[in-house]
Amino acid sequence: QVQLVESGGGLVQAGSSLRLSCAASGRTLIANVMAWFRQAPGKEREFVAGIRWSAGSTYYADSVKGRFTISRDKDKNTMYVQMNSLTPEDTGDYYCALDMQSMFLSIESSQYDFWGHGTQVTVFT
Repeated sequence: QVQLVESGGGLVQAGSSLRLSCAASGRTLIANVMAWFRQAPGKEREFVAGIRWSAGSTYYADSVKGRFTISRDKDKNTMYVQMNSLTPEDTGDYYCALDMQSMFLSIESSQYDFWGHGTQVTVFT
């Protein structure tokens, strides 16, 4: 019903910035919450940032607070995350997720209904 496609990942030096995009397509999109998750090699998937689609209210993991900024463009059905001051700890596969059924902004991956394929982010020193 819904397709999510991430883009913007890459290989960057520590201290650099990167902007990821998540484009939603398919059936008419009425999303309650969209979020970014990431998964480092050998680690569990973790919540990065989320946004309520209608109101635009946001929530960030402590590890990225102050460095990352999540946003969305309703007209383009696209979500973004601006990532600044990147560190090697930010390395991982970044996934876009969408919750169609709840207004609750959850940090649990199991609460999300649709997922993108992921985009790789590698930060080197």
